[in-house]
Amino acid sequence: MQSFSINSAKSYIGKNVNLHLKDGAVIVNVHLTRLHKGEGKNSKQIEYHLTNRKSNRIPLKEVAYAKPLNNSLIKISA
Repeated sequence: MQSFSINSAKSYIGKNVNLHLKDGAVIVNVHLTRLHKGEGKNSKQIEYHLTNRKSNRIPLKEVAYAKPLNNSLIKISA
């Protein structure tokens, strides 16, 4: 299985997605904000925000794929 690449990650920046990890876990409904390129070959990370929480980072090599959310189906309560 190929890893989640930096080019595909760029296409999801600014969108709400479900992040599916290689270990089978899913991080549900996160907003991808930016990419971090560290020093070294496998040090790229993606930054995301959960609802009303501080930002978190996860290495791109741990992400299997991202599935975009259909915002028209999500009801936002105020």
